[in-house]
Amino acid sequence: MKRRRGRFCLAVVMAAWCGLVGALPVPAAAAEPDVRVRGQADAPVTLIEYSDFTCGYCVKFFKETWPRLQARYVDTGKVKFLYRDFPRADQGPGVDAAMAARCAGAQGKYWAMHDRLFGEGGRLAATVYASHAAAIGLDAAAFAQCVKDGRYAQAIFEDRQEANNWGFRGTPGFILYRTHSQPSEKEPAIAIPGAFPFEMFAEEIEQLLAGKVR
Repeated sequence: MKRRRGRFCLAVVMAAWCGLVGALPVPAAAAEPDVRVRGQADAPVTLIEYSDFTCGYCVKFFKETWPRLQARYVDTGKVKFLYRDFPRADQGPGVDAAMAARCAGAQGKYWAMHDRLFGEGGRLAATVYASHAAAIGLDAAAFAQCVKDGRYAQAIFEDRQEANNWGFRGTPGFILYRTHSQPSEKEPAIAIPGAFPFEMFAEEIEQLLAGKVR
């Protein structure tokens, strides 16, 4: 498994990196900073998740693996975590949930909404978004208007395209790389295509922290 994963990572990541300068995440609009970041900005390792709030494996990662990653690496300043939207359909609850989280983020409550949505275990609907918006203290009218206008629709699908550019076709997908160096043929980013156990993430993170190149 590990050996096959290594070949997959190199092929997918280098194809994406060599063909697309914009593969690494850059906020679409400098005037509106990306609030979907956890951890210290200068953490030595960056972990990106491409995910769908309705995906069962994404929920599994959130409930089983994420708490351990957060405690060991994110809260200790070793890893910066970025969340990216990867709705599996062009419309429906996956897109709606991503929109709800983004609109909560416009009021400074992105992670509060994100965590509540994943806590639903994939069972999402408009009434759920409104309920969570009230629970976390959002301006209900502003939130509802943001969702209705589809304010972040383009940005959501840009995230999905970014995931496709990395070679991901399903959710979740993860990218790991050293924060202060761009992926290269000599030191490619690491692709983890799926909700693997904590131990796999820890192994790859420890290698990056130690400065080792596979």
